[in-house]
Amino acid sequence: MLAHNVFFSLHDKSPESKARLINACKTHLTGHAGVLFFACGELAEGFDRPVNDRDFDVALHIVFPDKAHHDLYQDAPRHVKFVEENKASWAKVRVFDSVVD
Repeated sequence: MLAHNVFFSLHDKSPESKARLINACKTHLTGHAGVLFFACGELAEGFDRPVNDRDFDVALHIVFPDKAHHDLYQDAPRHVKFVEENKASWAKVRVFDSVVD
């Protein structure tokens, strides 16, 4: 399986801005072919150990059965629309793709 994890840092860190991005994720990034797991949400409070990376506002987690499904998702019209409609709000985006069992 392939885990696709995306961490968004926003220009506007208000609760409303975070909620808008989470809603956009739920609208545009759910229900794609092959998605085995989908979750998105805000940075969790209270986890501030030295090993915790706190340099993001919203996280997206999607698990696909394989790279082929991930690649289809990347080119899907709803994913492209999500990027087009939301990229101006992103100060930084980090993507971590990993092969998982």
